[in-house]
Amino acid sequence: MEDKYAIRIHNVSKKYKVGLQKGRRYRMFRDVLLDTAKAAWNFRRRKAGANEDPETFWALKDLTFDVAPGDSLGIVGNNGAGKSTLLKILSRVTVPTTGYAHLRGRVSSLLEVGTGFHPELTGRENIYLNGAVLGMRKREIVSKFDEIVEFSEVEKFLDTPVKFYSSGMRVRLAFSVAAHLEPEILLVDEVLAVGDVAFQKKSINRMEKVTKEGRTVIFVSHNMAAIRSLCKTGVYLDKGKIIYMGDVDGTVKAYLDTGNPQGQHQSRVEFEPNEAIPFQILSVAIMNTQGELVSSISHEREFVIQVKVSVRRWNERGYIALDILDENMNTVLSSYDFEAENSFVDYQPGTYTFLVTVPPLLVPGEYRLSVRSVRKGKKRETPWDSAQEVCPFEIVDGGSARIQAGLKWSGWIARPLKWERSTE
Repeated sequence: MEDKYAIRIHNVSKKYKVGLQKGRRYRMFRDVLLDTAKAAWNFRRRKAGANEDPETFWALKDLTFDVAPGDSLGIVGNNGAGKSTLLKILSRVTVPTTGYAHLRGRVSSLLEVGTGFHPELTGRENIYLNGAVLGMRKREIVSKFDEIVEFSEVEKFLDTPVKFYSSGMRVRLAFSVAAHLEPEILLVDEVLAVGDVAFQKKSINRMEKVTKEGRTVIFVSHNMAAIRSLCKTGVYLDKGKIIYMGDVDGTVKAYLDTGNPQGQHQSRVEFEPNEAIPFQILSVAIMNTQGELVSSISHEREFVIQVKVSVRRWNERGYIALDILDENMNTVLSSYDFEAENSFVDYQPGTYTFLVTVPPLLVPGEYRLSVRSVRKGKKRETPWDSAQEVCPFEIVDGGSARIQAGLKWSGWIARPLKWERSTE
């Protein structure tokens, strides 16, 4: 009896070479000879049991698992865990160093904004181009065309070259094409974060419909609420290896419990400096108004969120975004560093520390923080760094009238409203 699987990943590893020499534009014959000699020397060292070449980096290491037809699999993990590399292998964008990935059925992938689009062609032409790449006949594309355009909300610009689209327009059209041309397997990376909230919700609903139709979805996201609502099973990757695989709730719990390299249950998280990140988040912390680290705060007291960043090159339109998330990883409050000054800040190179005061607004419950640094370009936003679902903290009830009355808290906001009473 034939095994039933839509995707089979067997001993997949991916190795990259790092530390290439800067500024070398071409290779001379002596460079080839030196590299050949170096490769032979490294081979003898490895054969003799020496350590791995320090210039190599394993993005994935010995992954083996199957995805059943019609399953919806969520892949979670910190930045650099290997999530996007795995999707690129499944999409045939890159090949594994060892092992193989076998996919059964027509595959549609959305790995980055405008994947597969030709910038010189119009939106209309790119719809037909993508359909042809998927192996669809023209009549199949025509039958879905109006539905794709309506979902993408770009009808007004349908005959405009894609190179003039904003990042939001490109991701709306790219997702709409990928989800509506009836692939057996749909691969989606964290591109939906570029779209607006309303479109994100619509996209999640569309992917839910795709899974109910019996097709297979692989979804990579830092949004745990979206992972939980869409996926049945999950894989938690860390440093290219599988840490946990099982039902989606167990996967999310494993990730939230252990996903922070400094320990998720700390009021402060720190990250190693990385010179390659131009606008890096160095640390995030929860403190009381006296500057002490805390993980439990009364609902009647304000608290402070400290964010420390390093700017390594001048940036005229960079900003820091802060989200407070509830226990289901839904955003309950968002804030941006430019709101206080009502304009973007021109950041000069240096280290900056932000202190964000949160008034007593939140209802008792468990919360986390997500922080990201972004460059706001004229046509698109470029995410630079992020710290997702870190610094868990709890808002506790210090003896409110609700508790004294035996009533439970509900909603997100704990601010008492003004009630005026009169008699006639």
